[in-house]
Amino acid sequence: MNNLFKATVIMLAATVLTACGGQKKEQQTEIEKAPEKVKVQTLQTERIAKSLELSTTLEGYETMNVSPSITGHIEHIYVEVGSRVAAGQMLVRMDQTQLNTTRINLNSTKVELDRVEALKASGSVSQQVYDQTKAGYDQLVETEKFQSQNTFVRAKFSGVISAKNFEDGEMYTGAPILTLTQINRLKAIINIPETYYPMVQKGMKIDIRSDIYPDEVFPATIEIVYPTIDRASHTFQAKLNIPNAKEKIRPGMYVKTDLAVGEVDAIVVPYQCVLKLTGSNDRYVFTNKNGVAHRVPVLLGQRFDDRIEIMPITEGDLKEGDELVVTGQARLVDKCKLEIIK
Repeated sequence: MNNLFKATVIMLAATVLTACGGQKKEQQTEIEKAPEKVKVQTLQTERIAKSLELSTTLEGYETMNVSPSITGHIEHIYVEVGSRVAAGQMLVRMDQTQLNTTRINLNSTKVELDRVEALKASGSVSQQVYDQTKAGYDQLVETEKFQSQNTFVRAKFSGVISAKNFEDGEMYTGAPILTLTQINRLKAIINIPETYYPMVQKGMKIDIRSDIYPDEVFPATIEIVYPTIDRASHTFQAKLNIPNAKEKIRPGMYVKTDLAVGEVDAIVVPYQCVLKLTGSNDRYVFTNKNGVAHRVPVLLGQRFDDRIEIMPITEGDLKEGDELVVTGQARLVDKCKLEIIK
């Protein structure tokens, strides 16, 4: 029995030692994993004529939501969707009850003010009485002006009615009754990589193209360069002023813009060395740092046939003299070992 027990103990110990040896061997193999074989290219800056192609959506330069500041029934709407209107044209007439009451009070107060002025001239009333009557009259004048503008609502600019949400006789609830959109002049907001902030100035010319009119170019001007950089996207915005006298392009259209920013020093690399993160539009490359792969997120710039301009998202992550992995990069993960081959 003792011999059998001793044999069992020896077998268990051998099993444990074998298992431990196997785990140790696996760990050693993992540590000593063979480096990935790659080819690299030393980064150099190039002088390129820079033109940015950016996408955006057109908007009416001005949009007016007809939302009177008084409540009540809508007596009459003078326009329909698609109606062209001129600046100053009547759009909506609201219930006039409040306005008529104010006008009655205004006329009565005017008579009283005239009487007090006459009495003041003869010294029969004090300056204080006159001032109080005059203040009441002035207040009613402003009230009548405000109510008149919100009872008889007029267009502030020429344009087209792009939405109608009520009909005659309905109770106005605060939502816009109409929407007036200017279409003979448009605007657009473009997002530009922060690298080009010093090069973009107010007044610069920019070309707009639409797939609907592939052979036409629509000129525009940068009207505003926004003063801050978005910390998430590392871009800044610019507002475009787009003349549209022929009204060929319309609000809501998707367009592309070509912005010439002059000659710049840029990093241009083979297109195939730029990788895309699965499930997103994020791009990155790998560089060699002392035999170890370093993953660098990048933004894409201008393309030149089979090469493309790249810019690091974090300043300093990519610079002239770095070694960029141009072959074998698809097999790499961050911090893996590299073997550089010729």
